[in-house]
Amino acid sequence: MSEAIVDFSREVSSRLAEITGWAAGGGMAAAAAALADAVANDGVIHAFGTGHSEAFAMEIAGRAGGLIPTSKIALRDVVLHGTREAAALDATTGSVLEREDGVAEELFGLQAVEPHDIFIIASNSGVNASVVGLALLAKERGHTVIAVTSLAHTAAVGSKHPCGMRLSEIADIVIDNRAPFGDTTLEISGGGRVGAVSSITGAYIAQLLTIETVQCLIRAGKKPPIYVSANTPGGDEHNNALVASYAGRLRREA
Repeated sequence: MSEAIVDFSREVSSRLAEITGWAAGGGMAAAAAALADAVANDGVIHAFGTGHSEAFAMEIAGRAGGLIPTSKIALRDVVLHGTREAAALDATTGSVLEREDGVAEELFGLQAVEPHDIFIIASNSGVNASVVGLALLAKERGHTVIAVTSLAHTAAVGSKHPCGMRLSEIADIVIDNRAPFGDTTLEISGGGRVGAVSSITGAYIAQLLTIETVQCLIRAGKKPPIYVSANTPGGDEHNNALVASYAGRLRREA
């Protein structure tokens, strides 16, 4: 095993251990309670992330062991369900779209949002116009917003939204994904850095949120609506029956 692999493993392990200690000490309690309250009141959890942070939304919405009332918001919604042309998502312009002022209004307008719904927005930098704009809209409409971001990175860069605010300054609850500035952890000879960690820590945080939310529901005497794997006997039947009670409110296209 190369020295670089050992070093990266150490970087990942130390961050996961830090998150574990924080969560075990009650750090996840406020977010889990807010999510459980939304689910208990027939609300839906809307998860949004752009770029690699979309992986976080996929961990929250629509996977085995996850909560049924979850919906994934994605930039491609403005093409699949809105009026944008597919070119808006190509390799040269896709990154521009996440920074575009106004795209958040389009995205929000395409979602089936009800009063008890809650939002989780993931962004390592927490400064692009789409994530900041969506957080602002959700807050303006009375929804709780949970942010998952790198506090180290976001503190070192300025907002790209006209309001001048970062995601962490808007959200009701902020969870630090422990990624360093720039996300990468290892320097390489000749210059440059590799070993990004935010997707790894983000996935771990998403699962901890799900676990703690389920525990909150159980303590409140509620039966958690949980997905089972569609690749197990009876999986589709179980999932479809629960999804039907949220007809028209859930979205999680690939």
